[in-house]
Amino acid sequence: MEKFKTKWEIQRNWQLIFPLFGVIALLYSSYKLANLFFESPTLLYITPVTLVIFYALIKLTLWIFKKLEHKWVVTYKWEMIRIFIVFAITGSSSVFVGRPLIAWAGITKENLNPALYWVLFIIIGLIFYQILLVTFGWLLGQFQFFWEFEKKMLRRFGLGKFVD
Repeated sequence: MEKFKTKWEIQRNWQLIFPLFGVIALLYSSYKLANLFFESPTLLYITPVTLVIFYALIKLTLWIFKKLEHKWVVTYKWEMIRIFIVFAITGSSSVFVGRPLIAWAGITKENLNPALYWVLFIIIGLIFYQILLVTFGWLLGQFQFFWEFEKKMLRRFGLGKFVD
């Protein structure tokens, strides 16, 4: 355990919640992906497939951490896990917020051209994504990182005059 704490620069035991939550989220994602392969999954089939997908996702995640380690400015390595958690929560939440909002506005695939529907869906989701990203970043103690990230993203959209 000490080797793990040293590698991820964990000073206090409460900081272990982020790697633990990350592993649980990857395991759940692996299980959900494994369910896509079977019509009626049984424990005998789903468990090995889940473990293979979990292993692949862990390897992919650690590779991404290595690539972003020098690009993202964070004090400790474990904060990168927290940042990934914020991205995951924000992505899911923006869909959950955007979908009912579009339905409330009366915009459906049936009464609108499907291409236009998806363009509107993406635009509304993107607006909420920006707001939720900073909000969840603040809630999980990474406000400064996500505020800088947000300003950079808005500049790329040509909206830099609103943040400078």
